[in-house]
This record gives sequence, C-alpha cells and structure tokens, in this order.
Amino acid sequence: MRKTLLLWLALLLPLSAYAQARDLPDFTELVEKQGPAVVNISTAQTVRAHPQLPQMPNLDEDDPFFEFFRRFMPPNQGESPHEFSTRSLGSGFIISADGYILTNAHVVDGADEITVRLTDKREFKAKVIGADKRTDVALIRIDATGLPVVKFGDPNKLKVGEWVLAIGSPFGFDNTVTAGIVSGKARTLPQENLVPFIQTDAAVNPGNSGGPLFNLRGEVVGINSQIYSRTGGYMGLSFAIPIDIALDVQNQLRSSGHVSRGRIGVVIQEVTKELADSFGLPKPQGALVNAVEKGGPAEKAGVEVSDIILKFNGKSVPNSSELPRIVGATRPGSKVGMQVWRKGTTKDLTVTVAEIPADKLAAGEGKRAKPVEAAANRLGLVLSDLSDERRRELKLANGVLVDDVRGQPRADIRKGDIILALIHKGMNTEAKSVAQFNQALNAIDKSVTITLHVRRGENQSFVTVKGQNDK
Repeated sequence: MRKTLLLWLALLLPLSAYAQARDLPDFTELVEKQGPAVVNISTAQTVRAHPQLPQMPNLDEDDPFFEFFRRFMPPNQGESPHEFSTRSLGSGFIISADGYILTNAHVVDGADEITVRLTDKREFKAKVIGADKRTDVALIRIDATGLPVVKFGDPNKLKVGEWVLAIGSPFGFDNTVTAGIVSGKARTLPQENLVPFIQTDAAVNPGNSGGPLFNLRGEVVGINSQIYSRTGGYMGLSFAIPIDIALDVQNQLRSSGHVSRGRIGVVIQEVTKELADSFGLPKPQGALVNAVEKGGPAEKAGVEVSDIILKFNGKSVPNSSELPRIVGATRPGSKVGMQVWRKGTTKDLTVTVAEIPADKLAAGEGKRAKPVEAAANRLGLVLSDLSDERRRELKLANGVLVDDVRGQPRADIRKGDIILALIHKGMNTEAKSVAQFNQALNAIDKSVTITLHVRRGENQSFVTVKGQNDK
C-alpha cells in the first residue's frame, strides 16, 4: 500500500510542476504586437577638450637630457583643444503614428545628432520637441507616418507583485525583452521628489533607458529610467516613471516646449511618530511646515510654521514626499483648498498656486552674536541671546543661538543652530530669550519627548528630543 502511494506521489509531482509552469504568463503575443513600436535611439555629441599630453620638464639647457626632450616631446603640448565625438545608446517608444516618440531626457541631453532605428531596420534623424530634466522625460519626433504605436495603461491600478515586461536596447541589443514583477510603488529617490517611481525587478541595463514598461494587457505603464547598481549593471532594482506623469509632461512639451509646475512657497519635512505626538496629531501623516516663504502663496493663504498639511486640492497627503508631487501637478494660477493641522485641530485654507521659478542661490550666513551665557541647560546646550542687529539681519522675531553642545548629544542640534521654538503636546512656545526658553524647558518632565524648531543656515527643521527614559 505504501509503495503504491509513493508511486502515485512520484507521478503527481511532475504533473503539479507542469500545471504551475502552464500558469506562468506567456509574453509572446504581447511582444509580437507591441515590440514594433519600441525603437533604438543612438546619439552623437561633439566634445571639445584639451589633450592631456606629457609636459616638457623644467631642465637647464646644459642638462644632457634637455636636447632629448626638446627633440622628442610634441610641440604645443596641452595647449590646443581638440574635438572628439561621443556616442550613446538608449530606447524609446512611438506614441503617435506621425512620428512622436517618448524617451528619457538624459538619453538625448546635449546630443548634436539623434538617430532612431525601427525594428524593420529603417533609420530616421530625430529632433527634440522638448525635454524636462525634473522628470527625465523627453519628446522627440521623426519624419514618418503610419507608424505602429503603443497603448497606454493606468499605473495607479498596478499592484505590487504584478507581472511587468520591459523592452529596450541594453548594451545595443535591439528589442531585448525582460520580465519581472512590480517590487514597489511611489518610490522616492535621492534628489527626485516629483516622480513616484515604479520599482521592478525586471532586468534593466544601460541602453534600456527610455524604453517602455508593459503590463500583461500590453499597455505601457511606465518609462524605464534608472537602476540601482554598484557595478553599472543590473542588480535587481529598476525604476520607471509612471506613464500618466510622462504623458502630462509630453502634452506640455508638445504645446509649449516647456513644463509649468505649481509651488506654494513652503519648506517641509516628514512627520515622525515622535513629531506627531508632539503636535497632538493622532497618527504620523502629512507634511510639516518648517519655513514659509515671505510674501509667497502659502503666507498669503495664512499658512504658519508648525502647520501640518493634511490635504491639498482635495487629495490626501500621506507623507511629506507626496506634497511636492501634488502641488507640482497643479496648474499655476489655480485657487485650491488645503487642510492643515494647527494646535490640535484642522483648519481649511485657500491658496493661489504660483509657478516654480528658476533655482535661487542660497545666501551665505553672517556673523553670530557673542555668547553671553556659558552654562549649559539640561539638554547640554549652551545658549545665547541674539542681538537686535542679528535678528534684523536674519529677519527673525525670536530665537536663541546654540553656542556649544556639551555631553552626549540627545538630538541633532549643532553649534551655530538657532532654536526658534519649543513644541510639546501641540503647544508652540517661541524662544524669546535664553532665560525664557530654559524656564519653559525646565517646566516639562525630563522623561517626556519634546520637539525643537531649529534654523540652520538658510534652512529650518523640526528636531525631536527624546525623554531621558527613552532608548
């Protein structure tokens, strides 16, 4: 009986494995239908550079080697610039039959010549209609008609674990197909706060940039843009720009050649659990305002430092990284509603969205007032009052200067910081003087977590100081 059972199990296991394999997705039809709309993009750029040639050593004319170097060293070394051509490869996909193609901005950045090659081996010269470096999206066009085009899907409907497929030209191998799953959504990358990237484990390598990411329905849901790599090659982390963001960018590029984005003039930071407790917020959410631009849209709307923005234009703000995306996608000039958390309750405001200007250079920090108090408070901070001249220079109504940090620091407070306020259980106490600040600090139990509003250089942030009983 036992031998018969083992025999049946041995027969069933291969059948089970076959059934599982049969349930795996078949990408062949998708590739046959959508592959012709994916293109190879090669670019050429002429670069002027000074040749790095060896220099004539500084020798005396009587030196026996002087005549040798004079005769055999090349003349005018290192002085005359020369030109050389650099080439790079990328991918793209056709979005309209009359030749419009989407790709990454970094694929065509600085290119003197762009060549697009189709799967049928035809080649066309392309021109850049517009490029947006903030989202890394570019729109180019070739002079052709009747081209195959892709279909678009809704990236918001993607689920983590769902199968996706990438087509591109890694290392110049045209129409290479790789598959994987959605590893994560709404990823924020360093220096990138306008794009909620789709993270996948589909193999993406140099040359895949600008190529499409498909769902199983054969719809483009993203543009493959970046990889995480320590070697320059694929390491299991690939990131794609959601197609809805890319299409909004290309619409603006096609109509005006540039992209307009909204701004309200606030500096924000993430709301941690400790900060939420300090402000009396039921749970960590929203974007904490640590600075408001003077005369900006937010100030005109009544936004205050220490407000926590919970909603903007009817959309919830689950974390601080979402706010720049929501505001940036709002058309400049629009009047929209926003909800903030202030002193333990919600407050509704209306703000007129402005347009993001050119980047501004931060002004340098001036001289500090001399310390007038050497004793450290219970946080180990040696504080001094700001002079009236210094307050006017910094345009501050209140604040105390950190002259020294002694002992084991319990928070990210540094010498030169200016403490603007102390927050505890939703109450915001402005730091008007060293004596007043230390008195307010001493009135709070040492085991309780507090929050300090700190200015460092041109930036402001909220810093949590855990109670002495916390580990």
